[in-house]
Amino acid sequence: MTEPVRVRFAPSPTGYLHVGSLKTAMYNWLLARHTGGSFILRIEDTDINRKVEGAIEAIYEGLKWMGLDWDEGPDIGGNYGPYIQSERVEMYRQAAEKLVNQGDAYYCYCSPERLEEMRAEQARRRQPPGYDRHCRDLTPEQRAEYEARGIKPVIRFRVPLAGQAQFNDLIYGDVTFDYSTINDFVMLKSDGYPTYHLANVVDDNAMKISHVIRAEEWISSVPQHLLIYHALGFERPLYVHHPMILGPNRAKLSKRHGDVSVMAYREKGYLPEALFNFLALIGWSLDDKTEIISRRELVDNFSLERISKTGALFNLEKLDWMNGVYIRSLDPDDFTQRVLPFLEKGLPANVKRPLDIDYVKRVMPLEQERAKTLGEVPELVQFFFSDEFDYDTDSLIAKNMNKESATIALETAQLELGKLVVLRESAVLEGERRKLEPFDTEILETLLRPLAGELELKTGQLFGTLRVAVTGRTASPPLFQTMAVLGQERCLSRIEAALKKLKS
Repeated sequence: MTEPVRVRFAPSPTGYLHVGSLKTAMYNWLLARHTGGSFILRIEDTDINRKVEGAIEAIYEGLKWMGLDWDEGPDIGGNYGPYIQSERVEMYRQAAEKLVNQGDAYYCYCSPERLEEMRAEQARRRQPPGYDRHCRDLTPEQRAEYEARGIKPVIRFRVPLAGQAQFNDLIYGDVTFDYSTINDFVMLKSDGYPTYHLANVVDDNAMKISHVIRAEEWISSVPQHLLIYHALGFERPLYVHHPMILGPNRAKLSKRHGDVSVMAYREKGYLPEALFNFLALIGWSLDDKTEIISRRELVDNFSLERISKTGALFNLEKLDWMNGVYIRSLDPDDFTQRVLPFLEKGLPANVKRPLDIDYVKRVMPLEQERAKTLGEVPELVQFFFSDEFDYDTDSLIAKNMNKESATIALETAQLELGKLVVLRESAVLEGERRKLEPFDTEILETLLRPLAGELELKTGQLFGTLRVAVTGRTASPPLFQTMAVLGQERCLSRIEAALKKLKS
């Protein structure tokens, strides 16, 4: 192509932004950014009955969260606006009437009741459903009679009765449809609003769209669009239909497979850069081995030729793994800032708000290695913030220990930990003296590791009992680091509570 790349994402405000739609938006955005072209956002809101209040704002929010900025759109304008279809209705009416005047379309006065009876009769006769072209060749007198009765017609395209529609899709190659399989489709409804077919063609031509990139489910609509393009004398764009995202049963991804809303993944604590990486590789690949690829690398290497013809599965386990990789790559301060809203919302009500950011910063590095999503962090770190946790007394008793040995182990640890002074002075560093809390990782390990031998226990037994006592869990971040963050007073208090459990 010699013209600049101009691509569009044209969602309907009938609900949330679906991950399948997001993938389409991403491929359009990537091609625009790779080529230095333009990415246009257009809202296709002509299905008035299905329009959902707040859906447009939700689409904006989802795209912005994913970092998909647009060059033209409803909120920022552009040279080819307006970018909301309900504001372009007059253009569609003019195009439809032009097609009627040239004989490529006609007025249809069939009532919903007649169409329903027609479909029922076709079903009884086991005929394929479709419009029977009842109004295709009405005489002027017949039309006048319908008009006199006040019937508001629709406008249907006059599809050729024979021949074929042929086009080349950049992914699927040469595609052919017989006109005999295509109905005389409605272009303009009786309320004056266009159908998808007419509005799509008029807008793509007016906005100089070079590539139509969308899911393969829309490939069957291309013949209708080509007919309109030809009849209006428009130059057709290049078509790129990418494979759909499939659920585990290889059917189209839907609610029954889990969350399909983009914002649901944000609410669960997935990082936008991880979701971007994950979705980009469903149906596209850099090579046969690369799985972690940055947005910049995707832009630099994106090409339509590497889009697959076959649908790929939405593997939630892989997304979890990938999100964990991205979480571990975050700077600790960045991780803290991202997780803070989840902590404010997800920690128990008895935890004081606002949270102490300095304390949060000490806690977060301990769990960053284990977290797969930001949403699971509040549960992982709850014991750092709340002393109200419950656990089975038996979990204090490690393998090959009994209640008595567990009690002795905790009492001994409690005694030794209680001997530590609150502060100690360190050696001179760079000519200055500093204060260090004695309850740090190094001192704790020096104190507790030899204690296991003195108690004739394995370190795993002693540390396992201590871990449950101070965290209420059998699995936690490294014990000494955890205790250092919790602090001497809190650890001693929790050990005392554990001893009461054992003794009761």
